[in-house]
Amino acid sequence: MSIDRIYEQVVNRNPGEVEFHQAVREVLESIEPAIEKHPEFMSSKVIERLVEPERVIMFRVPWVDDSGEVQVNRGFRVQFNSAIGPYKGGLRFHPSVYLGIIKFLGFEQIFKNALTGLAMGGGKGGSDFDPKGKSDTEVMNFCQSFMTELSRHVGPDTDVPAGDIGVGRREIGYMFGQYKRLVNRFEGVLTGKGPEWGGSLGRPEATGYGLVYFTQEMLKAQGDDLKGKTVSISGSGNVAQFALDKCLQLGAKVVTLSDSSGCIYDPDGIGRDKFEYVVRLKEIKRGRIKEYAEEYDVEYVDGGRPWDYPCDIALPSATQNELDGADANTLADNGVMAVAEGANMPSTPEAIEVFLEKGILFGPAKAANAGGVSVSGLEMSQNSQRLSWSFQEVDQKLQEIMRNIYLTTAENGKKYGAEGNFVVGANVGGFMKVARAMMDLGVI
Repeated sequence: MSIDRIYEQVVNRNPGEVEFHQAVREVLESIEPAIEKHPEFMSSKVIERLVEPERVIMFRVPWVDDSGEVQVNRGFRVQFNSAIGPYKGGLRFHPSVYLGIIKFLGFEQIFKNALTGLAMGGGKGGSDFDPKGKSDTEVMNFCQSFMTELSRHVGPDTDVPAGDIGVGRREIGYMFGQYKRLVNRFEGVLTGKGPEWGGSLGRPEATGYGLVYFTQEMLKAQGDDLKGKTVSISGSGNVAQFALDKCLQLGAKVVTLSDSSGCIYDPDGIGRDKFEYVVRLKEIKRGRIKEYAEEYDVEYVDGGRPWDYPCDIALPSATQNELDGADANTLADNGVMAVAEGANMPSTPEAIEVFLEKGILFGPAKAANAGGVSVSGLEMSQNSQRLSWSFQEVDQKLQEIMRNIYLTTAENGKKYGAEGNFVVGANVGGFMKVARAMMDLGVI
């Protein structure tokens, strides 16, 4: 069966799951040169097996709110591929969550995890529960109910979830506590834990820091670096905050942040004091980015996007498909030289096409934002050994992993006739590792 027929089959079998279709199409188009050199993958139906999850779990999550009313949400865990290790991928709590989103994220995770060089398969999960505006007690009630069912399907050698949008240290803590209560074991079933109870130092910073490390590697290969560059970042959550932090450390000036309500533009740059204000605003007060504009008297655009302002580097770090073809053209016209994805699939296919056509350095999510899952993998190692590494040790390992991801991505792009195309390089690099493992393991 041809690549086109396989994609057609995916669309027909998974109607309405547009994000999943988009992710599959990007991978299948990218790996065609590798398939031509390795016809055994087609004859063994590796692609057909790869696009079909090994297991899909859907379940109800009943919980009681503060007024005593019973609420019911839907929970998901998609265990996509375990050819190179236990399933690994985050849990997302957001009203937009449905099966197609989870399958898209789980599919992407297969290749992202393979690129890290660590023994982790691909999976993802979550719920349409919205933690915003909920009390700690309500969040705890939901998390305990969610884990009561999920605990049947996860474990340190089977499936190790982490956090994602809407799931931070608070939610991980409530779920880990429930798991421990249910199985009567203290084991590394979740990552993103507090450092006092099995978490890794450097995990909160990892995705944002890793994003900037990958960006720096792209620039270094061009004889350049981040120092003195103007950076636009979207989002204002964990990834955006720590990408901002690392940009400051490396001498760059960050001028934008955003949330679901709108965007701020601070031409003087979001310096260290302002960064600390953002962290307090988002992590403690749980406020809106508009309050930053009011505090520092800078421009705020309701419903605005960071891509309308001049910058050298763009780091989309909010959510999928937030940067479209028109945004990409605006960035190009404003002189952007590099774009690296901090969120999962934040650039539409049209935007990616613009970046590649115009010779703009483009780091796709499965390579550029792999820092989070990399340190999650390091947390798994520490849990297995009952060890705890210093922040410096973890950060050094993260830099090494991101450098290797960049090299793998660049080398595979060149090897398969697409030098400088990191989309092809990342997809082929991840695919080849997983495909070879699937061949070795037989038809399972």
